[in-house]
Amino acid sequence: MPLLPGFTISTDPARLDVAAVHRYLSEESYWARHIPYATVARALAHSLCFGLYAPDGRLAGFARVVTDRATFAWLCDVFVLPEFRGQDLSKALVSTMLAHPDLQGLRRHLLATLDAHGLYQQQGYTPLKHAERWLEIAHPNPYPGPAPSNIPT
Repeated sequence: MPLLPGFTISTDPARLDVAAVHRYLSEESYWARHIPYATVARALAHSLCFGLYAPDGRLAGFARVVTDRATFAWLCDVFVLPEFRGQDLSKALVSTMLAHPDLQGLRRHLLATLDAHGLYQQQGYTPLKHAERWLEIAHPNPYPGPAPSNIPT
């Protein structure tokens, strides 16, 4: 899926605005509310991250893939900031991620979503075939308090 003119997607960690990613995850997301800055920074450092950038260079969206780059990938922390929504940028972001050379030939790609099933099904994701085989250890509220106030802005 082509991007709008001027928008770019990059996996360059040096370009990533960690503070902007943290701000969205800790303040706006339903899945990582109050996540500490240090936790986000550590997660980004150990994942394959896709930054979506507006024509002026600002972060417009983000996706993170936890992967061994050989057999498995878990897509998570996907978002497009509100002012950039409604332009099919999320489709382009997920398409770009799926086409990344390090994510080819894997045995399994997973994700979890509350409300974006349609987006991901358009990209080939399907419900788990054997959900009864999967187990988890879930911590539903691992970040119970407000994020620390000493985070970079």
